[in-house]
Amino acid sequence: MKNRFEGKAVVVTGAAQGIGRGVALGIAAEGGRVLFVDRADFVTDVAAQAEGGQSAGFVADLETYEGARSVMAFAAEKLGGIDILINGVGGAIRMRPYAEFEPEQIDAEIRRSLMPTLYACHAALPHMLARGGGTIVNVSSNATRGIRRVPYSAAKGGVNAMTQALAMEYGEHNIRVVASAPGGTIAPPRRVPRNAAGDSEQEKLWMSEAVHQVTESTFFKRYGTMEEQVAPILFLASDDAGYITGAVLPVAGGDNG
Repeated sequence: MKNRFEGKAVVVTGAAQGIGRGVALGIAAEGGRVLFVDRADFVTDVAAQAEGGQSAGFVADLETYEGARSVMAFAAEKLGGIDILINGVGGAIRMRPYAEFEPEQIDAEIRRSLMPTLYACHAALPHMLARGGGTIVNVSSNATRGIRRVPYSAAKGGVNAMTQALAMEYGEHNIRVVASAPGGTIAPPRRVPRNAAGDSEQEKLWMSEAVHQVTESTFFKRYGTMEEQVAPILFLASDDAGYITGAVLPVAGGDNG
């Protein structure tokens, strides 16, 4: 690969595992100076695997505004500024019919999959404005249409809306805002489970129903690979996509959500 991120200062959230990890390592391999951010403390071990020796890990809880502010302040000092922000924090905690969600569970889904992106964008903008521009890539989901995860779908719909609104508002400041909307993705076992309380047998059944719907909704009748999700995000973050803003790119085998 060409060094699309040579000289770029990049913040990747949710970088300890999954798609975020692949994106952060990919950017580092292409010459970027990357801050790997996650609330899992092993994010520093992941950052140590990055090529180039210009990366670092930072532990923060992005479900709080203070967590987002501390990340961007550290990145600006450590990396000399922020050119690119990739918001990878999120993921459904539970899968169940909407009528079965408790109110606090609804709130938890919104905190997990919407608020970190809202907070991180807000905290990063002053640094990008000071730099004269920048790029934000939000990792959304095609699950804005799907079963057994209505609160998560609502959160990702919010990510899509803020992507378009931010792009329109800050285009005059040379700030691009785009999103990738992954579908179901084959991933290594999670070191931190999505639902710390574990799933009941009924919840496992509801999840299997969601997995069936996701698979059957694709034209390929399969999940995507990690590489198939990482590559489009790297493209959107790079100067190759310099005239793309306000767009949400479905990466879901034809199921556009």
